[in-house]
Amino acid sequence: MPDTPEGRLQQLGIMLPEQLPVLATYRLARRHRDIVYLAGHVSATLDGSDLIRGKAGAGLTLGQAQEAARICALHMLSTLRAEIGSLDQVAQILKVFGMVNVAPGFADGAAGVHLASVLDGCANQLTEIFGNDAGTPARVAVGMAELPLGAAVETEMTVALHD
Repeated sequence: MPDTPEGRLQQLGIMLPEQLPVLATYRLARRHRDIVYLAGHVSATLDGSDLIRGKAGAGLTLGQAQEAARICALHMLSTLRAEIGSLDQVAQILKVFGMVNVAPGFADGAAGVHLASVLDGCANQLTEIFGNDAGTPARVAVGMAELPLGAAVETEMTVALHD
């Protein structure tokens, strides 16, 4: 069982959070054949009681922003599991799009390395659960002046399922 995503979750002691509520007119997940598109998931605490807020580079350290991105990954996996029944149905994490609430100049650090490094929190968590081949996504990381409700990070994901 540890060689499956669900088995790795157990082995790592990771319990996925409850699915976040929908706050407007959209779906958290949309499936078309063997592809699942996940809507943006903001950096909420694991229990969903509050948001992880702040701007990277102004009150929020790189490590705190990476943790917010890691938690976004867990919230997306919770939504994905609710949509498809089991994470063992995942063939590949295709793409992650991440938006980081940043202070002016944060994205300029070492030619944007800081900004890209924030999304490592999400990508590393996915790779740990799904493995290097299936779990390492193509990705985009962009800095934003503001995110909904002051969230530190927002991520969306595209996933391919086994036939």
